[in-house]
Amino acid sequence: MTPPHLTDLPIRALTVDDLRDCADLSEDRGWPREDHKWGLLLAAGRGYGIDAPDGRGLAAVSVVTRYGPPLADPELAAIGMVLVASRYARQGLGRHLMTYVCDDLLKGVPLTLHATPYGRPLYEELGFDTTGRAEMLRGTFRPDGTTAAPGAVPVRPATAEDLQGILRLDAEVFGADRTHLITRLPAFTDRLVVAEDSAGGLIGYGAIWPNMETHVIGPLVARDTAAAQALVSALAAATDRPLRTDVDVRHEELLGWLKERGLESVAFNAVMTRDIPALPGDWTRRWAPLTVAAG
Repeated sequence: MTPPHLTDLPIRALTVDDLRDCADLSEDRGWPREDHKWGLLLAAGRGYGIDAPDGRGLAAVSVVTRYGPPLADPELAAIGMVLVASRYARQGLGRHLMTYVCDDLLKGVPLTLHATPYGRPLYEELGFDTTGRAEMLRGTFRPDGTTAAPGAVPVRPATAEDLQGILRLDAEVFGADRTHLITRLPAFTDRLVVAEDSAGGLIGYGAIWPNMETHVIGPLVARDTAAAQALVSALAAATDRPLRTDVDVRHEELLGWLKERGLESVAFNAVMTRDIPALPGDWTRRWAPLTVAAG
């Protein structure tokens, strides 16, 4: 029997039972395994994959995270973790999977993704435009005493009573409902903190979560640079691991401050959108995503 062409292979929905195969595929392509992140993405989003015809796990995967009111069509969807096993690379499998996700599964839904220079040409062919850039930083954070300075922004650990306020602020800043993702932060992250103004009003929040040998800062939502710095300082104080984060390049002051504190530039990713001219919400208060895979 003649085996099917790779682009004729069926695409199926993934479950949390596929987590190990997803992590194996990450490792195959030289990425960290990121089991913890995969668990969140497969629980809060929906994974789609192609089983390898040789029976060795998955040949290709991607994850879609939908945003908007529950039980309604998504207002926005983020695509991430697009991976093809190295032994099947450059044979049209990635295009096959992405075409299905973008043109069949999510037809008419505004889309976003973060693209590496390697993946960007394919996404442009699929109708995505570059509408922004994010800079990935990594390194050991050196505190500078900012949070102890007079007039510093108060930051404290988040409590259960803060959740509704965080959800309201996040929807306003992100521009779409992310309840299904944000409510998972207390269990997913190692620390969740909030920033307040002088009257005790919520002006920002941030989280830090474990990813292999690093801790990732994200999401990071803040009224201004001072609040963002205070949140980062509080989160960094909770770990001895190197930090990693992805910051919108328009936040030049925060990027400069992070580099002064010991973080170094690792890479730049293009923020791309389709069927929408730019990401919704208020970019001036959106500093870093939870993960680029979820938009």
